[in-house]
Amino acid sequence: MDPELPRCGWAGSDPLYLAYHDTEWGVPTRDDGELFARLMLEGMQAGLAWITILRKRESLTAAFAGWDPEVIARYGDDDVARLLADPGIIRNRLKVAAVIRNARAYLALLDEGVGFGELLWGFVGGEPVVNRPATLADVPALTDESIAMSKELKRRGFTFVGPTICYAFMQSTGMVDDHVADCFRAVANG
Repeated sequence: MDPELPRCGWAGSDPLYLAYHDTEWGVPTRDDGELFARLMLEGMQAGLAWITILRKRESLTAAFAGWDPEVIARYGDDDVARLLADPGIIRNRLKVAAVIRNARAYLALLDEGVGFGELLWGFVGGEPVVNRPATLADVPALTDESIAMSKELKRRGFTFVGPTICYAFMQSTGMVDDHVADCFRAVANG
């Protein structure tokens, strides 16, 4: 990882941020489990810096059973107490409750025969939207698509899925590629 490569300005100089920018952010994923995990991480990030989530991601993944919705959906009061006592995670009662509720909503989708990835990728027509903003100031915080995604997820029982969270999620999972024009990733991806 060459720290001198031109990158999106938000990547800064922290090696964890650089690795995330260089290898994950904007890379399309369609795997339902990975999409669920990423959406939960974006919800955990609300009001915090993303670097906080990156630093706690391993602990969050362990605490939430590898983001397995089947396990999480069965969490009860003892599990909530365990999670709120875990210094390795974001110990916010509303966010912990949201992950549990979202696991149940995810399973309800599957019970209806709706694929999570299929539903989410439908908001971008099934293909990544490639933007090439000139600067970070040109990157929106939300779009019509993220507003629609947020509304649909909320309608289906999900929480901590506002339009800004949904747009960040769309960027992180490659539904939207917002690497700035002079970023080496933008140049490599055309």
